[in-house]
Amino acid sequence: MTDHPNLVAARAGYEAFASGDMAALGELLADDVIWHVGGDNELTGDYLGKQSVFRLFGRLVEEAGFRTEVHDILANDSHGVALVTTHATRDGETISDRAVQVFHMSDGKLTEFWMFPENVRVIDQIWA
Repeated sequence: MTDHPNLVAARAGYEAFASGDMAALGELLADDVIWHVGGDNELTGDYLGKQSVFRLFGRLVEEAGFRTEVHDILANDSHGVALVTTHATRDGETISDRAVQVFHMSDGKLTEFWMFPENVRVIDQIWA
């Protein structure tokens, strides 16, 4: 059985982020992608368009060495879910937090993304 094309694209996106291959990642994001960051911290809000999302990624990596450990990904024609653990170190504080990441796909491109951390207070604290 072959994997769903959106599952293949999602895996490629996580691999591109992990390796810092923003060109490959950019090919998987819709031009008008919407990236939602919840919580109550300096990153909270909606990031509209690839350039805005890439600026967010830059901050995550440069300021906190942010990385995502993927446990599983599920995807169908329009939706996907990733079960992950995120890791970051900022201002001497290190966190690891499990999360569910939900995304929409259209024509092989990620169009919208939400992250639901297990402990949003930990995320808020490191990005206070």
